[in-house]
Amino acid sequence: MTTWQQRVRNLKQDVVAIAFAVRDPRVPWYTKAVGVCVVAYALSPIDLIPDFVPVFGYLDDLVLVPLGLLLVLRLIPADILAEHRMMATTIVERPVSRAGAVLVIAIWVLAAVLLASLAGWVFGIRMFGGSAPS
Repeated sequence: MTTWQQRVRNLKQDVVAIAFAVRDPRVPWYTKAVGVCVVAYALSPIDLIPDFVPVFGYLDDLVLVPLGLLLVLRLIPADILAEHRMMATTIVERPVSRAGAVLVIAIWVLAAVLLASLAGWVFGIRMFGGSAPS
């Protein structure tokens, strides 16, 4: 019997293996399409059902993502999946880069500020003490 930590580690490894597999030319196009959608949804901060909705908020994370992963794992040929799982093991076991996380967060904050500024300029809303067009 496996522990929850092992299951989570295997889940992370499978997401990385799928990310590798969708770039492999030996994988069919329909598997790549489903794989890209599942990995993008699993890693996206945007949910189909927002997490603040009682009970159903986490339903997509607990049901849809694992079902999508299982579907993609079944669509990938076994020998190719084994190869990419081995590659994913080395990636998952690497230490996490805090500097990389800070950089990604800074880029997202900068993008949000630029988008808010653009929206303010387009809709004539004064933001950050700037002047709006007349």
